[in-house]
Amino acid sequence: MTISTSKIWAIVPAAGQGKRFSEDKPKQFFELNGQLIAEHSLSRLLALPKIAAIIVPCDIASHGWSQVPSLQNPKIQQVEGGEQRVHSVLNGIIAVSQSASDDDWILVHDIARPCITSEDINQLITAVSNHPVGGILSTSVDETLKKIGSDNHIEATVDRADYRLAQTPQIFRYKVLKDAIAACLENNIIPTDEASAIEYVGLRVLNVEGRRDNIKITRQEDLPIASAIMKSQEVK
Repeated sequence: MTISTSKIWAIVPAAGQGKRFSEDKPKQFFELNGQLIAEHSLSRLLALPKIAAIIVPCDIASHGWSQVPSLQNPKIQQVEGGEQRVHSVLNGIIAVSQSASDDDWILVHDIARPCITSEDINQLITAVSNHPVGGILSTSVDETLKKIGSDNHIEATVDRADYRLAQTPQIFRYKVLKDAIAACLENNIIPTDEASAIEYVGLRVLNVEGRRDNIKITRQEDLPIASAIMKSQEVK
């Protein structure tokens, strides 16, 4: 079964508090170029008609969601988020379980990556179209990479050619991802992204080169960078 005959269900985990960004409110509710970060991320996914539905695991009661117009779109459904990212993604998987087939696709995207482009998402979808498992977007490491010890001293210089910086979206077959997450949780493993859950059960994940401007907003200084990226994307 290929992408053309399989549905794509998007999950956008948004239950995290983002304490590194702000103690006051979650980062997705900060303004970026006239709209909230959450609105940018969701509207870019809505621009892709091939996505059947978008599930947003989150704190539904948070008043910030009232300022996100995209939530009025019938393709978007909010569900309660989990304690950690993996639990939120699992809640999203459960939300589509009555409609999704085993070979459908689950596309997971960070709510705090508002600069993702349709081109990058389509490139990822095309790359995995006949893949039995799925893949992720990533970028190369261009700076010298150091391994630091517990005493905060350098232990080694690592060959950066062997490493990539993982991004989202990450896209995997519905049953493959569901079973991988279940296996992790049964063994008290908390994967930091979907690919690490797939790796845990011994399956191979396809790597697809992504754009460097698909940044994740993590700290306050990332906000003006994202603003400049969006303005540059609009010009292009």
